[in-house]
Amino acid sequence: MTGADHTLPLRTRLRALRPAAFGADPDGARMERIRRSPNFADGVFQNPVGARIRPSGSALDFARVYFRKEERVLRAPAAPVPVHATTLADLARPPASGLRVTWMGHSSVLAEIDGRRVLFDPVWGERCSPFAFAGPRRLHPAPVPLGALGPVDVVVISHDHYDHLDLPTIRALARTDTVFAVPLGVGAHLESWGVAPGRLRELDWNETATVAGISLTATPARHFCGRGLRNQQHTLWASWAVAGPEHRIYHSGDTGYFSGFRTIGAEHGPFDITMIQIGAYSQYWSKDRTDSVPEPGAWPDIHMSPDEGVRAHLDLQGDDPAAGVMLPIHWGTFNLALHPWAEPAEWSMRATEAVGVTMVSPRPGQPLEPADPPPVDPWWRSVAAEPAPGWGNWPPVHVPLTGAAAPDPAGLDRDRDRAPQA
Repeated sequence: MTGADHTLPLRTRLRALRPAAFGADPDGARMERIRRSPNFADGVFQNPVGARIRPSGSALDFARVYFRKEERVLRAPAAPVPVHATTLADLARPPASGLRVTWMGHSSVLAEIDGRRVLFDPVWGERCSPFAFAGPRRLHPAPVPLGALGPVDVVVISHDHYDHLDLPTIRALARTDTVFAVPLGVGAHLESWGVAPGRLRELDWNETATVAGISLTATPARHFCGRGLRNQQHTLWASWAVAGPEHRIYHSGDTGYFSGFRTIGAEHGPFDITMIQIGAYSQYWSKDRTDSVPEPGAWPDIHMSPDEGVRAHLDLQGDDPAAGVMLPIHWGTFNLALHPWAEPAEWSMRATEAVGVTMVSPRPGQPLEPADPPPVDPWWRSVAAEPAPGWGNWPPVHVPLTGAAAPDPAGLDRDRDRAPQA
C-alpha cells in the first residue's frame, strides 16, 4: 500500500482488505429504501415472528456431539452420491406439461415454467465459504457445468448466505444476459460482483416483479442474513412464489416454520410444486433447545425439520394433500448440521407417506415434471451408512400431520409465533 493510501480513512482501508466474497454493504439510496421498509425496525430487518439466529447452549455441548465418532460417520455419504448422468440430454427436450424442475443439489433448482427458465439459488462453487481453502466442501459434483446449462431468463436468490449466494457462480452468470431477482439489500453484493443495476429486481416482502412474462413475488420467511464478520441484518431473506400463465411454483429458501405459509398459499397458491427446505435443522438453533433428542416443538427457529416442512407444504396448499407435489431441498450437497446425511430425505419420505402428500426424490440433476411425478426412490440408502436401528425404524415421524383441523399438527405451539423478536 502506498503512502497516499495511508491517508484514506481506516474504514475505507479495511474494506479494501476484506475478501470479495464478503460482498458489499447497502448504502446510499438502497439503504434509504431499506430504512423505509415495513420489515425494518430498530436498525435491522425483522423476522415475521420471533426467532433465535445464533446457537443456544454451550460450545462444549456442541463439540461433544460434533466429535462423537458413531454420529460423525453418519453425517456424510459412505459412497459417491449418484448424480444423474443425462441431464443435458434430458433438458434438450421441452417439458411435455410446460413445467419441469431439475434439482441440482442443496437449494439450487432449475425450473422450466411456461417456456421460461428460472434458476433458484445457484451454487456451483466447490465450497460454501468466502475462502477457497476452508469451509463445507461439496459432497457431489454439480450435475452439469454452469456454462453448459444454456440461457436462463431470471436467477432468483433467497438470501445472502454462502450456500445460497455463491460468488464464482454469480460472476459467471453476470457475463450472461440474465436478470436477477433478489431480496432487498442483496443487490449491493451483486453490483459489487459485476451485475449491472439495470438487471436487478430487488424486492421487499410481498413485492412482485415480472420478467419475460413470469411474475416473481418475494414472500416472507423466518431466517436471517449475513456474509461478513459483522452481521448488520441489512439484507433481507425471502421465499419466492413464481407464476407463469399456466403454472405456479414455490421455493422456500431457508426458513423456520411459521403460520405465514398459510397466508402465502392463500394469496399465491395452490402450487404445482413446492420446493421446501428440510435439512440443516438442529436443536442447537432453537430457543427451546434441550440436550436430549428434542420433542417436535423444540426444532429450530431458522430451519425446518422434515415434519415441519411437510406441515408448511400442507399450509401452502390449503391443507389439500392431493394438491401439487413436494420437492425436499437444502440437503445432500453440503454437511451443515449434526443430523445424519440421509436423515432429511428418509424422514421426509416417512412424513409425506403419513399424510398422503406426493413427494418427489430425484437424484441431483434428474429432471421431473410435477404433472407426472415419478414414485419415490430412496436412492440415498445405497450410499449412506445405515443407522443403528436400521432403515425400518429410523427416523420416527413425531406427529401425524393431518391438517389444520388436527390439534397442533406439526407439534408446534402456534403461540410461539407471537413471541417477541429474540
